Amino acid sequence: MKKIAVFVLVSLLLCTGLFAQGTKEDATAAGGKTTIKWAVWDIAATTYYQPLIDAYEARNPNVKIEMLDLGSADFMTMLQTQLSGGDSTIDVVAIKDIPGYNNLVKRNLLMSLNDKVKSEGIDLSLYGGVPEALTVNENLYGLPFRNDFWVVFYNKDLFDRAGVSYPTNDMTFDEYDALARKMTSGSGANKVYGAHYHIWRSAVQLFGILDGKHTIVDGEYGFLKPYYERVLAQQRDGIVQDYATLKTSSTHYSGVFYNNSVAMMNMGSWFIPTVIKEIAAGKTEVKNWGIVKYPHAPGVAPGTTLGTITSLGVSNASKKKDAAFDFVKFVCGSEGAQIVAATGTSPALVNDQVANVIASLPGFPTDPASKEALHTAKSYIEMPLHEKAGEIEIVLNQVHDEIMTNNISVDAGIAKMNDQIKKILAQ
Repeated sequence: MKKIAVFVLVSLLLCTGLFAQGTKEDATAAGGKTTIKWAVWDIAATTYYQPLIDAYEARNPNVKIEMLDLGSADFMTMLQTQLSGGDSTIDVVAIKDIPGYNNLVKRNLLMSLNDKVKSEGIDLSLYGGVPEALTVNENLYGLPFRNDFWVVFYNKDLFDRAGVSYPTNDMTFDEYDALARKMTSGSGANKVYGAHYHIWRSAVQLFGILDGKHTIVDGEYGFLKPYYERVLAQQRDGIVQDYATLKTSSTHYSGVFYNNSVAMMNMGSWFIPTVIKEIAAGKTEVKNWGIVKYPHAPGVAPGTTLGTITSLGVSNASKKKDAAFDFVKFVCGSEGAQIVAATGTSPALVNDQVANVIASLPGFPTDPASKEALHTAKSYIEMPLHEKAGEIEIVLNQVHDEIMTNNISVDAGIAKMNDQIKKILAQ
């Protein structure tokens, strides 16, 4: 009876996965391959996962990469739960956002990459300042993998029709404003707006951090005043569409670009493959378009921009850290970046080879300026590492909405941000 009871207990443990790691490692050893498990989201909808794995396994036939799909909506929560529970079967983790990265680091769930970066001679300067933004107490816990950065999309046909020269890769905010005003024409259904800002707070507030002197979590927001005043003036003068109207009508930024109603639009590089796809499918009135670098303040290097970062890290609980980091190094390196770029997605590392891959995509603008716009001088993270980032975000969104709908003055809005966020920081 005792033998039967032990057999039943072991069977139950195997079924529940408590012995899964040992069993898998035994099978891996027998098969002569090291299995690396990569925690990701939305495998079916993501085009670059499998090409990256195929390329790495071709180079390393003794390694097998398995993906673990934790879903998109609650990915960081699911990942943190798995790792906090001591799951040592996960080796490599995709880190979706900065708050999630911060939580994993605080709970000591990620391996510091400092020693590996040094011993492998990885050049962090290739990532345009992003590793510095991911460094906590002088330790880096993730290599930048993807960086969707902001550029200016523009409609070449509208510029040609107006007889106005295209925007350039070196525009100050004053020059951008002047060009937007020059490109505004018509009325009613035939109105062409010189520029467009989506309703996200980032479309206005993040102009203010490009000089590197401020962050969005400082607790002092006076630096935002000139940018709000400029955008509100453009709104008042009919240079851009009305914020309140855009919000109440739930207008998507893609629609206003596709129907030839805006000459220029600030938007993320994630929009590039979407534009290409929609034009190829004949679903947009836009036929000729281009991109240029984000406008900048005087004295700031052209190509200074904002980014949303996806990074890759190694689980502290992994028993295969060396093999896991080797995969991370490949995926986040030049060859991995070229593979990601070939799917129309923006990698974090963009060198000449990667830019050539993106610019060679069918449907990408053929002018040299658009290709040059893919190179960034420095990329700031939209919401930097901060343990109270979520609370700060709520206040910034709320006050942004009040300012842009003229329910509060710029000065009063900034005072409200200062007061409420200082209270959050003091807690």
